[in-house]
Amino acid sequence: MGFEYRETSADLQTRIDIHQQYGSRDIDAWMLDLLKLQPGCKILDVGCGSGKQCLAFHKHLRGKAEITGGDLNAELLEEARRRSQSVSGAIDIIELDFNRPFQLPEVSFDLVSCCFAIYYAADAQFTIGQMHRVLKPGGRLFTTGPMPQNKAFFYEVIQQATDRPIPPMPGSSRYNFEIRRAIEARFRALQVELFENPLVFESLEPFLAYTRASLSEDRKLWRPLFETREGFELVMQSIAQVAERRLAEEGRLVMTKVVGGFIATK
Repeated sequence: MGFEYRETSADLQTRIDIHQQYGSRDIDAWMLDLLKLQPGCKILDVGCGSGKQCLAFHKHLRGKAEITGGDLNAELLEEARRRSQSVSGAIDIIELDFNRPFQLPEVSFDLVSCCFAIYYAADAQFTIGQMHRVLKPGGRLFTTGPMPQNKAFFYEVIQQATDRPIPPMPGSSRYNFEIRRAIEARFRALQVELFENPLVFESLEPFLAYTRASLSEDRKLWRPLFETREGFELVMQSIAQVAERRLAEEGRLVMTKVVGGFIATK
């Protein structure tokens, strides 16, 4: 089962900025603490997007690693290449479709990472098989994705505003179930870690900015709620009314990000 997905660099950056400003924890620091990467390792970041994760790896290892990032979105790849140029082109950015065979040699990477993307794979077993193929023996796959309890407040507000059920989201509906089972079937060991980060909003505007960016990521996933720009704006107006009422009642809006980190060993 595949999912149509489109994420713009503007939407992505809006959410990243809000995570950093209103959350109390740094997901990159959590990730790097879990992985304990060693200088000289060879890393492939699948679904690298704008290159944020690749740059975090590069800086953490002080340039002492071979890092390749791959994605299919032309806009995000352009941003990733700009980030690579900021570190003298040290990160190799390639076009990579994780729904097709990777044009990369087998047993060549120490780590394959895929952050907030793997649940958009058309065939999870195929994609995970490709990741397994390019890893060295003893190499690791690291993935992140939303757990079922992720952003419960966010979805609650949308449901109250629209009086409709939330459409199935690829992350929360696939990641801890289908994706996890596919990884367990292919790899010899799996470690599951949780990252929880409450985003605390004491005013309405940042919550609405986050909501607008999230709903804009891929409007096709939200088609049961709106199809046109006008419909989107009507939904946003209803969300604003519900969120404003909740803010007045509770004094602040708290949306907790709950992310699962899967570390699998080949």
